[in-house]
Amino acid sequence: VDLRGNNTMAKTQQKETLTEDEKKKQIYDMVDNLVKKSHVALDQMANFTQEQVDKICEAVATAGEQNAYPLAKMAVEETKRGVVEDKTTKNMYASENIWNSLRHAKTVGVIEEDKELGLTKIAEPKGVIAGVTPVTNPTSTVIFKAMLALKTRNTIIFGFHPQAQKCCVETGKIIRADAVQWIEEPSLDATTDLMTNPGVQTILATGGPGMVKAAYSSGKPAIGVGPGNGPSYIEKTANIDRAVYDIVLSKNFDNGMVCASENSVVVDDE
Repeated sequence: VDLRGNNTMAKTQQKETLTEDEKKKQIYDMVDNLVKKSHVALDQMANFTQEQVDKICEAVATAGEQNAYPLAKMAVEETKRGVVEDKTTKNMYASENIWNSLRHAKTVGVIEEDKELGLTKIAEPKGVIAGVTPVTNPTSTVIFKAMLALKTRNTIIFGFHPQAQKCCVETGKIIRADAVQWIEEPSLDATTDLMTNPGVQTILATGGPGMVKAAYSSGKPAIGVGPGNGPSYIEKTANIDRAVYDIVLSKNFDNGMVCASENSVVVDDE
């Protein structure tokens, strides 16, 4: 038995363990710095008026719409998934349609008053949001999650899917501010640190079942959207031709990347 060899091996293992710990600390510190910057932006946004908030969101929607095609093209090239034209449509929907649905919503100060009951509802930000995005719908998810955060005077830090990092970063750059940040070097450790950081108040997680489960297990309020792909039911009184057309169109859109795409069809015997 070569005791000196064993001793050297033990020191090497110890060094490797220490290096791994240092790496984890580096990731934690990086995420923590993002959270601290996010809180500075959060304090600045606290006194924004509804008009200021809406002006920012409209700028995000316009930027997303104007860049819908190049972002879609970049997403397909990077992820090797989906159809450029369909991803362009999703980007436009996440920009224009989502903004139009939020445009007139009150999210600052008194948003509702019931004089009979003597109740007044006042909107306040939740805080820093951890935004987890999927590889299937990368750029469109960044656009609308950023818009949701900004509309409610929250800040957001994204943990992008590693296989869609470049296109998501490009999307983030278009709408960049300290209120919208992201992890530059994606990893499971970094996303986990983001979701569990004490300075993060809420999680918006879109992704696979593992990531959504991690979000719900973080001990924080979380809204998770995982794989859907539920069945369709064609009832005996349905317009068969239209039902079949709609299901085929839905399933083919973006090569079935959308989690709402039908997974199976249940049809009445009649």
